[in-house]
Amino acid sequence: MQNTKPRILLTGSKGQVGRALQQTLAQLGQVTALDRHALDLADRDAICKTVRECRPELIINAAAYTAVDRAETEADLAMAVNGIAPGVLAEEAKRLGAQLVHYSTDYVFDGSKPTPYTEADIPNPLNVYGKTKLAGEQAIRATGVAHHILRTSWVYAAEGANFLNTMLRLAKERPELRIVDDQTGAPTWARAIAELTTQILSAGLRGEDPRHGLYHLTATGAVTWFGFAQAILAEVQKTPGRAVPRLIPITTAEYPLPARRPANSRLDTSRLTETFGIRPAPWQEMLAQCLNEKRSG
Repeated sequence: MQNTKPRILLTGSKGQVGRALQQTLAQLGQVTALDRHALDLADRDAICKTVRECRPELIINAAAYTAVDRAETEADLAMAVNGIAPGVLAEEAKRLGAQLVHYSTDYVFDGSKPTPYTEADIPNPLNVYGKTKLAGEQAIRATGVAHHILRTSWVYAAEGANFLNTMLRLAKERPELRIVDDQTGAPTWARAIAELTTQILSAGLRGEDPRHGLYHLTATGAVTWFGFAQAILAEVQKTPGRAVPRLIPITTAEYPLPARRPANSRLDTSRLTETFGIRPAPWQEMLAQCLNEKRSG
């Protein structure tokens, strides 16, 4: 009996979201998962060759140049991966009649709005990373390919380099931690991103689906980095005999970095809920689930 499951090409398979997607996408189709060594997104020819050989019906681009501060001095590489490659993937998907899923970021906004950003708000990135991610969004839309652009924020996972694991490591090493308390956003678990993406796609893998477009996909609720650190250490404290460092709230100005960050990274997810009936969990619930996974793993 012929296997009719659609072919899915996943980039960035070793990243936080990519790892989670490998598990959730298996229910939708035959997944070809490639990391940056198998597919260099800075190489246009390699992208075209890979897509034409795989002939996927769905491309999910979970790869990105994510070194926000290093991007300030590696702008060309960041633009190649974040800005140009998504457009190439979109062109190839359009040629095949495939659809594309691409992840973007809260950093396309400048953070000056006092309320959560909607998909209708005009982007104005503060740093090179945000500019390259916005360029990627624009390149995809320009091709006319059937697509979902999913903006997320403050991504973390049980594995990998992220704020959660940094806090857990530093909690063992230092008596005191100074954490920024004037940037607000929604910490979002990579596994939740993968599961919600799969829910969106399970509704239909046809290019004529009228619900294609731009969506904000983050945890619900909001917190500062300081508040997120407090929540992480509160979980650590539940371990008998485990001491935790003292947390000191500081301003962004007291912790200068090469790339400017938006003060408000909150994204309104109501369009996602209205369109697909999907309501992401609160950030606190996602954190608890991720920490449970770390403990059981």
